[in-house]
Amino acid sequence: MDWCVLSLLLLMLGKHGLCQQEEVCSKSAITSCKDCITSGPFCSWCKELNFTKGGEQEAARCETRAKLMARGCKREEIISPQNTEEIKQQDPLSKSSGSTEPVQMTPQKIDLKLRPGLPHKFKVSFKRAEGYPVDLYYLMDLSYSMKDDLANVKRLGGNLFDALNKITKDAKIGFGAFVDKTVLPYTNTNEEKLKKPCDESETQCQAAFGYRHVLSMTPSRDVFRQKVAEQYISGNLDSPEGSLDAMMQAAVCGDKIGWRNSSTRLIVLATDAGFHMAGDGKLAGILEPNDELCHMTGNLYEKSNDMDYPSVGQLAMQLEKNNIQPIFAVTENVNNVYKELTKMIPKSVVGVLSSDSNNVVQLIESAYNNLTSKVTVTHDILPDNVRVEYLALCEHRINEGPNKGVCDQVQAEKEISFEVTVTVDKCMEEEKSFTISPLGIKDKLTVTISTNCECQCNDPEGSNHIHCNSTGSITCGICKCNQGFVGQFCNCAVGTKDESSLRATCRRQNGTECEGRGDCVCGACQCHTTEQGTSYHGKYCECDDEHCEKYDNKLCAGNGKCNCGQCRCDPGYQGSACQCKVSDEGCRTLDGSICYGRGNCECNQCKCKGGYQGPQCKDCSGCPSACLTKLSCISCLSLSKSKENCINVCNNTISEYKKVEKFNLQSKECHQKDSEGCWIKFKLEQLTGMDNYNAEILTKRECPEPPNVIAIIAGSLAAVAVIGILLLMLVKLLIHMKDLKEFKKFENEKKKSKWANADNPLFQNPTTTVANPLFTGE
Repeated sequence: MDWCVLSLLLLMLGKHGLCQQEEVCSKSAITSCKDCITSGPFCSWCKELNFTKGGEQEAARCETRAKLMARGCKREEIISPQNTEEIKQQDPLSKSSGSTEPVQMTPQKIDLKLRPGLPHKFKVSFKRAEGYPVDLYYLMDLSYSMKDDLANVKRLGGNLFDALNKITKDAKIGFGAFVDKTVLPYTNTNEEKLKKPCDESETQCQAAFGYRHVLSMTPSRDVFRQKVAEQYISGNLDSPEGSLDAMMQAAVCGDKIGWRNSSTRLIVLATDAGFHMAGDGKLAGILEPNDELCHMTGNLYEKSNDMDYPSVGQLAMQLEKNNIQPIFAVTENVNNVYKELTKMIPKSVVGVLSSDSNNVVQLIESAYNNLTSKVTVTHDILPDNVRVEYLALCEHRINEGPNKGVCDQVQAEKEISFEVTVTVDKCMEEEKSFTISPLGIKDKLTVTISTNCECQCNDPEGSNHIHCNSTGSITCGICKCNQGFVGQFCNCAVGTKDESSLRATCRRQNGTECEGRGDCVCGACQCHTTEQGTSYHGKYCECDDEHCEKYDNKLCAGNGKCNCGQCRCDPGYQGSACQCKVSDEGCRTLDGSICYGRGNCECNQCKCKGGYQGPQCKDCSGCPSACLTKLSCISCLSLSKSKENCINVCNNTISEYKKVEKFNLQSKECHQKDSEGCWIKFKLEQLTGMDNYNAEILTKRECPEPPNVIAIIAGSLAAVAVIGILLLMLVKLLIHMKDLKEFKKFENEKKKSKWANADNPLFQNPTTTVANPLFTGE
């Protein structure tokens, strides 16, 4: 069993348990006391002179208090700011509600000065005052389906007051009613239906409306009965109602409703239907979002038809802001809907109404007890980089997450406490504040936060301290050199050189000065020692001999030495961590080579080059085909009589080649076109090495005959002529067909004509007879 588990029995013996988390200072790039205390909540700074040795980095002054004292730093020389707390106002808790405003939570104001990352805890006490005033606003759905319920509420008004008087002697009650927006599709907009939205048989029916405030808070039961008795049922079209609209106005119109500053505020929503929410207004063309402001004129919500319904989030925020706790008195058919709603609205509860609301008094009494017996403490919007957690110190604690503390079954006048833990993650330039309060209750605790990020070192005065070679001053134990001097003890005179240029020589590629592992003294790096006692080395202190690769949890496998991050192996060993003995048995190939000359043998395994694959780098599946890469060389060799003519083309990649009538090699046959367009066949045999081949080339090439130009031209001309003749014939045929069509049309018209047999009046005889007057006929 874990030793920490066994030691849990000893936790009650002392303040600190054996399994307590060890204080750790996680530091980086520390150059001053402020850098140190802001790097972690447990980091402390030693301001003692001569605490660091010559050449040692000043970051050694930054560690946990225990480690600094172990190194010899005196307790009074250690700077470690702690959290401070100042209670500005702490009025005592009230026993009961009297003439003065009762105090139910203490303290009321507290100032915290916190160190970043260091949690601070304080306690908040709460006690519910007996007889605390109660304001109850009864918000009723007056749609037609609630007719029986309205009758019972009129009858049970007195009983409701009796139930409130059992809770407190200082109770007030108000009344409001709602239906829905008076526009389509929620309400029939016919003029007669707007005046009387109920059934024709219903004699007492009031005009359609969205939300109406009927009665402000009053302690008089008679006034309540009278106002409720004056109410009549109304109606609308759809099932969901405008209950969120009504609750929003009841929450933000405090002056109209009559909410008191010091009271438990309750809204009882009585309905048998669901609710419209943000976005539903688009059905009626209402696009303006709800502005969460009061718009009551003459006790009516005047913006009902102009603004969309509020969202659940908007309503929850306003209810919490105004310390109002809703009680949803609903019928069984919508019980689950409102149960889901209570999960999104803090300090709300659901009760099931009977079909005629006969049990409304018992329901309100039970819901009130449930609300008041559960105390939830939380905060408003927190400043940036501030975290707050709660731990309820009570018998019936409920865990609802670290952002709130919850106690259940809390009786009146029973004091309970909450442990509040506040943590600031970063330094703050100015004071910030937030409030802590119980949900539904006016009492608040204002927490003002500032950060403690400065070192109070009480440095000796003077700019020429002897510790700094009389050329600098002391700042929290380290030297701040005067102009013209640099170094750990200001013992390096810059002279004519610029200090920045001297420091630039200590930076590699404009990086960190001496890689953060040394001090730049007069333009040269003085390297620090490592945690293991060895020294950093190199021009820029970039090397150490402790961070090489390990094998079997041994540096360089114990078979070499670490030098500047790389293993230098002993004779007979190899590998990145000297983990292998020198051997090439596993890398030997059939031809006696090592990895076929295409890789290196490391740790008795081939490390292949250029895409070749193991185990012996024989094949390269991803490489281009040699048939293509060697085509130009093979083409040149097949056409040339001497190999020397193709040296530039082949680049010494073909060791030997033969022109053969028949292949002898067993490798893959290549069939490619050469530079003259002829098909050439050849085979390649890869030899040892990256790009080394033997070749066999068939002497016979397959050269296709050139095309017959004359035949192509003659054929083209003949084809053009034939096509031209065919086109002419086609045109002639089309013209002939058109003429035939016209002639047939003429013949048809001629047959249809009905000319008379008489002479044509337009006809003139072409024959003319002339008589000679001198002719006698003889």
